[in-house]
Formats: sequence, C-alpha cells, structure tokens
Amino acid sequence: MNMPAIATLVDGWLAAYADPDAARRLAAIREAWNLDGRLVDPPMEARGHQGISDQAATLLAQFPGHRFERSTAIDAHHQFLRYGWKLVDANGAAVLEGIDVVELDVDGRLLRVVGFFGAQPPAW
Repeated sequence: MNMPAIATLVDGWLAAYADPDAARRLAAIREAWNLDGRLVDPPMEARGHQGISDQAATLLAQFPGHRFERSTAIDAHHQFLRYGWKLVDANGAAVLEGIDVVELDVDGRLLRVVGFFGAQPPAW
C-alpha cells in the first residue's frame, strides 16, 4: 500500500466532511469515494456521494465552525484501514473523538467507512 497516498486520501476525506461549502464538499467526496460508498456512524448512515454530503451537512448544522483531524497514524493491511480522529472547535479543542474503520475499493477509493465514537484504543 502506498501510505503517503492513503494519508492524503484520509486527510482529504476528513477535511471534506467538515467543509461548509456544499459544492466543494461534494466535489471532494466524488474524488475520494466510490459511487456506491457507505458511511456508517452511530447516529446515522449514508450511501452514495450525495447522501454522504447530505450527512456531512447535518453534522455541520450541529457543529458549525468545527473540523476533523486525524489523531493517530493510519494502520493498513490489504484494502482495510483504521485511524483515530477528533472533531475540534475553532480553538482546536476536541469535542468528540473516535476511530474509523475503512474498506477501500480496488481503485483505492473509500468504499465503506464505519465510525466509532468515544475513547480511542491504546497506541497501535
């Protein structure tokens, strides 16, 4: 696996998920995600580019001015990834933390992202 490319994909996706500009967010999602992608977080689930963008808009309505940051290295094998993340406010304070478990498609795009909220596991 090309780890720099994977890090760029993950970090780009996290930035896109919190992008308040709907057109820019959707364009970034189209670049990073498989057309049939599925995003599953504890409170909601979305499928496809527009659905994932709409889910992001719902999140942003609850957390305006917040952004996601990756908080751990990316652990990867085969077509699977996991990493820690945090949602931070405009001052950089974490308001929510968790991990994502990801499945990539054969082209290296996001196929499934399953988020878990709460404390992160010990360092991998």
